[in-house]
Amino acid sequence: MHEIYLDHAATTPLHPKVLEAMLPYLGDQYGNASSAHRMGRAARVAVEHGREQIAHILHAETENIIFTSGGTEANNLALRGLCHSGDRLITSTAEHEAILQTAAALEEEKVAVDRIQPGPWGAVTSAQLTAHLKKSARLVSLMYVNNETGAVTPLAALSEVCRQAGVLLHTDGVQAAGYLPLDVQTLGVDAMTLSGHKIYGPKGIGLLYLRSGLTLTPMLRGGAQERSRRGGTENVAAIVGMAAALEEVECRKAEASERAYRLRGKLQDRLTGEFADEIVVTTPPAAAPHILNVAFKPARGEPLDGEMLLLNLDVEGVMVSAGSACASGALEPSHVLMALGLDRDTASAAVRFSLGYQTTETDISEAADRLIRIVRRMRRVRT
Repeated sequence: MHEIYLDHAATTPLHPKVLEAMLPYLGDQYGNASSAHRMGRAARVAVEHGREQIAHILHAETENIIFTSGGTEANNLALRGLCHSGDRLITSTAEHEAILQTAAALEEEKVAVDRIQPGPWGAVTSAQLTAHLKKSARLVSLMYVNNETGAVTPLAALSEVCRQAGVLLHTDGVQAAGYLPLDVQTLGVDAMTLSGHKIYGPKGIGLLYLRSGLTLTPMLRGGAQERSRRGGTENVAAIVGMAAALEEVECRKAEASERAYRLRGKLQDRLTGEFADEIVVTTPPAAAPHILNVAFKPARGEPLDGEMLLLNLDVEGVMVSAGSACASGALEPSHVLMALGLDRDTASAAVRFSLGYQTTETDISEAADRLIRIVRRMRRVRT
């Protein structure tokens, strides 16, 4: 059976060019970048070259790039490093759990948190943010691309609102890399999170972009790495790999976006043509091109079992997700879809398809065929 991987928003395969770039630092070039001898200096050169590559792509300075273990740590570092007792943080109810749970923890540390209910397509608008900035705040944190629906936050417009209010703006840009602009000057963000394994790089590496002049309280103590902002021995191979991956996806961004839009449109047309008013498409028309989220409504009062739907798809060789991979195994419906106003039964029967550069038209056609067959079979069994 032809296996179809449509879960690229969860993780991507390692690109061959990325693996090639990493191999020397997984073998003979194993030096610690903080060591003063020859191998240590070679490792330091590799780390700083990777930092330069990434800074160039982001239109940033090398000092703005802080390497972390991934997107979750970078999000934690942004919120915990910039917000302290007595401050006010503004975010939304549709953010990644790395933001929502960190915000909840900060509330216990006397940080006031405002959570905006996103608009109908899952993104916070300028008008909504302006209303919440009538009171002073320290930081706004809003996801660039929603990891479940693909909704795109209008960062450039929101950054202007923040700038006029004298408030910092952080964005989780993990799902945007490879498809949308990452120029931090044009976006107007003060901090941005990226992750290696979402862009055909290695797992266990991410970064936080931090605008020059901002003071960041470190979370990890005991090391002076990353200009004393993130202690710990640098993961040289992973840093090299992330830089190579970001360069690769930047080079193919226009082509990848056009192709993903076309394939996603074909999948959406097929599913809406088959299921009509049986499904809700929660991905907006202007979403990031690689994500399509659909949710199945109850039929004749009977909800579709979302967990069984995913298991059946897996048995049929189609690998997808119900939403964030970080919440896999959870029986609760997606908090993002609930925030968009879906009822519990519909939100519990959602499927997120996320495409990658290896996705083919055959994959799309076959995935649609198998999903249709499974849903029809499950509906018959229930009735």
